[in-house]
Amino acid sequence: MNPYELSQFILAKWSGLKPKIAIILGSGLANFAEKIQNRLSIPYHELIGFPISRVEGHPGQLILGTLNEVPVVCCQGRVHAYEGMQGKDFKLFIRTLKFLGCHSLLMTNASGSLRDDFKPGQLVLIADHINFQPNNPLVGINEDEIGPRFFSMDEAYDKKLRVILQQTAKQLAISLSEGIYLSVLGPSFETPAEIRAFRILGADVIGMSTVPEVIVARHCGLKVAVISVITNLAAGLSQEPITHEGTLHFATKASKNLGLLVESAIKELIL
Repeated sequence: MNPYELSQFILAKWSGLKPKIAIILGSGLANFAEKIQNRLSIPYHELIGFPISRVEGHPGQLILGTLNEVPVVCCQGRVHAYEGMQGKDFKLFIRTLKFLGCHSLLMTNASGSLRDDFKPGQLVLIADHINFQPNNPLVGINEDEIGPRFFSMDEAYDKKLRVILQQTAKQLAISLSEGIYLSVLGPSFETPAEIRAFRILGADVIGMSTVPEVIVARHCGLKVAVISVITNLAAGLSQEPITHEGTLHFATKASKNLGLLVESAIKELIL
């Protein structure tokens, strides 16, 4: 199925309002979906052609419902380039959310910290990114009906959405610093030498996801906001070994604040 056909298949199963905001949950953050009311859950494998992650911490379910009375679609899990996913997979994933009726995309991810003051369990609002993944999901023939061949990434992370999230975090006394996200291919973690280089480039947090989805989302006109959950200090900054199990542990630990922040801000994010 193409993105439009998938969206119609999904909406035919859902008797509620069309979702206004799409939420993608990163590693270890799937429990956030429990906040959604009037839920309809559709496993990714029931969506013909929809990309499916095989990574622990990504259950692979699309959930429609309401969050603080706002109709949303929530993706429990994402896919990654290191799994062998290609541009067509990221385009199908994100454009399906667009055709469901969403105007904004809120993503979360689990990230490593390149700064001494960004500790595990802390939330970081992404202001910009540096792309070290080897490809762009839009390489190939452009679909002019979706978006232009060449488009600006000057404000890839929507300033108005960021202001709303910052103001809400302040009201809730939740720490929410801003930072620059650097995306690498993975699946191996980075070397200490790479981390030193990335710090010189100006990166604050690092991960193996997010940027392909941001590129596709901006191409099709979705506004984007991204919240990273710090799950570890990057290589060379701590004596603690970096593991996926540790990523899941600290992501789960931070999910309470993340859920409170998003639930409280959601009504403002649709304006």
